[in-house]
Amino acid sequence: MRDALKIVLVGAGSREFGPASIRDLLLSDALCDRGLDIVLVDIDPSELPRTQAYAESVAERLGRSVSLSATTDLAEALPGARAVVMAIEIRRYFYWAQDFHVPRTFGSSQIYGENGGPGGLFHALRNMGPSLAVARAMETHCPDAWLVNYTNPLTKLCEAQSRLSSVRVVGLCHGVFHGTAQMAHLLGLPPERLEARASGLNHFSWFESVRDRETGDDLYPALERREREAHWLHDWDEIALSRILFRVFGRYPSPGTNHVGEYLGWAQEFLGSSLLQFFYDPVEGTPWEAGETPTWIYNLGDHPTDVPAFPASPLHRVKPGKEDEAGDALAPSGELAIPLLEGVLCGIDTRLAAVNVPNAGYVPGLPDGAVVEVPARADSGGLHPVTMAPLPEGILGLLRTQTTINRLLVDAFAQGSRQTLLQALLLDPTTHSYRAAVQTIKEMFRLQGDVLPDMEW
Repeated sequence: MRDALKIVLVGAGSREFGPASIRDLLLSDALCDRGLDIVLVDIDPSELPRTQAYAESVAERLGRSVSLSATTDLAEALPGARAVVMAIEIRRYFYWAQDFHVPRTFGSSQIYGENGGPGGLFHALRNMGPSLAVARAMETHCPDAWLVNYTNPLTKLCEAQSRLSSVRVVGLCHGVFHGTAQMAHLLGLPPERLEARASGLNHFSWFESVRDRETGDDLYPALERREREAHWLHDWDEIALSRILFRVFGRYPSPGTNHVGEYLGWAQEFLGSSLLQFFYDPVEGTPWEAGETPTWIYNLGDHPTDVPAFPASPLHRVKPGKEDEAGDALAPSGELAIPLLEGVLCGIDTRLAAVNVPNAGYVPGLPDGAVVEVPARADSGGLHPVTMAPLPEGILGLLRTQTTINRLLVDAFAQGSRQTLLQALLLDPTTHSYRAAVQTIKEMFRLQGDVLPDMEW
């Protein structure tokens, strides 16, 4: 009898990642037929009983016979693991509000502050130590296991894990599907009709080709025509910037304005919701000084101002409707971890729309070793990223700046150097002042010093 497949979920106490990952695992016939040993890990023990109870209820509803356990001890969880799937955060929205506002207070033109821009640098630094700790624990306890990372900023963290540890790390994100859906909508076709292949960086990828699965026709000419015919105000916050980039650079980007625009210094005019992001009145003081988190706004499509004048309870954040929490529906999340694991652990030949791995010529024109996003195939022989056609030089120019910033950020973390961090910040397209960059670093370390790594000038 074959040994059970042991899969460890790190960050399982999350109300989004934990239940969704549990459902995905238990809905997989291929994985369950091999026998599953699921270990739930979180540094906060308070949510683990709820997560384990949910896992047990789903297993019972599906008639799955699996082993389920929970622990706060990573060293206890990892021995024998075949894969570790992680999504971790530290007080996500509380610190994200600071990532967004502080750089803008000092003049940055960043629009979101999650993955790119100055805010993305500090978001990455907060998660870099814990993410690397998982990788280094795997080196000791399960060196041959796959590390599947969902944690943002994905590219920056996967680069740290791949450069500073020896584990096999794969970053996964569903962002490329948003770009496919946008193109399908403009074309008037169902998304499943499109065979679209993209390459670049996570949240900054570009479609090399878009074809009709039924006819094999190249859909880019039709997309170019339909985009020109579409009204400018349609879904402005989500695709107006993408349409401009498509017109200027000749490839459609993904996933949408609030992510793609993080890597551009001129994106503000294309994201109306950036005026509302974590809004507060500065006359009343900064909310995080009192331990509060202002309301998070995703984009104008969520109608964020359509609320009562006197809500019955505080509005902590407005979520995109597509991000369900646990829910009752036993449906797959659409994330890519399960197809990847069914490929590399069960030998099922699987095509993956996007994986984030160190470049080895997969994106020509970008440095080897830089984490890039490309399609891939997974099977019993492992993961096989696709080598893509060269992107236009203008797009490569945008991407190269980000690969350099990512490399400098990992260097800054490894060296404990604010000086190297300053180099990364001054390279960022949304930074417009040396003095402001220095003050941003000082203020962010004042506010977040307890969760940022030790770094000196």
